[in-house]
Amino acid sequence: MAIKLSAFGDFILSLPALQAIRSAHSQADITLLTTAPFVGLAEASGLFDRIWVDRRPSVWRICAWADLRARLRGAGFDRVYDLQRNDRTALYFRLLGRPKPEWVGIVAGASHRYGAMNDQRHIAEREGEQLALAGIAVPERADLAFLDGDLSAFDLPERFALLVPGCAPKRPEKRWPAERYGGLATALVERGLRPVLIGTAAEAEALDRIVALCPQALDLRARTSIGQIAALARRAELAVGNDTGPMHVIAAVGCPTLSLFSRVSLPVKVAPRGPSTAWLQRPELADLGLAEVLEAVQKLGRGTGNRADV
Repeated sequence: MAIKLSAFGDFILSLPALQAIRSAHSQADITLLTTAPFVGLAEASGLFDRIWVDRRPSVWRICAWADLRARLRGAGFDRVYDLQRNDRTALYFRLLGRPKPEWVGIVAGASHRYGAMNDQRHIAEREGEQLALAGIAVPERADLAFLDGDLSAFDLPERFALLVPGCAPKRPEKRWPAERYGGLATALVERGLRPVLIGTAAEAEALDRIVALCPQALDLRARTSIGQIAALARRAELAVGNDTGPMHVIAAVGCPTLSLFSRVSLPVKVAPRGPSTAWLQRPELADLGLAEVLEAVQKLGRGTGNRADV
């Protein structure tokens, strides 16, 4: 069994490890334990024989915990790869009873215990070390060919850049101001790139402001699936966005990507990974100027590796 519960960006970052697990156990029956939002992505990956949905029962739901314990103990797993590595999955380890399957994770008592969780390194590097304990080599990049989508309805220009100005609705501190994105969009138009806006209806206010400042922008709010975002990224010349899940897909498929972070994120641990990525961080994103972003965009290029501008 492999465990990866959340979040969207972290799930994308863990795909190289998940693909490595499947490659190492090509003939095995593999179950993924995840949460409901990621079932579709997990199914599309083709990596798993079955997918269990973790409904994260509260401590008071005794029957739910009893059912989960029975399910875990009855499955007869030979080995568990815990890529979530938190207190909840440590509890699942204890629910398994004895004899326990081999466990590749950080919990005390694991057969393959990884102990380097508190350093300031990226999740991709730590997962590589974790799986190395079980003799599994993790590739630098995942094969995301399974993520694709039809773009024929979008009337795309020959040259365009992706802008991702949103984030989780409850995390406004992760947003670079919409006015700055509007200025960036205008600057891209002057450079011959049409801005293509990716977002949801929850980001309507920011997207409306950007379009008002740059009418040439193509607004695809609430029109793109994960597969279509990947397909757009394969054609785009560059992308700029906040700390949000779609940026991980965009970077991972090879689009030159600049991510913008505030103090509430740790880009050294969770920044998007790809062949050409960079990031900027300021305690308050309102203090990040357009000129700084334009300078960082100018440096982006395919195949330059993961870079940080702090």
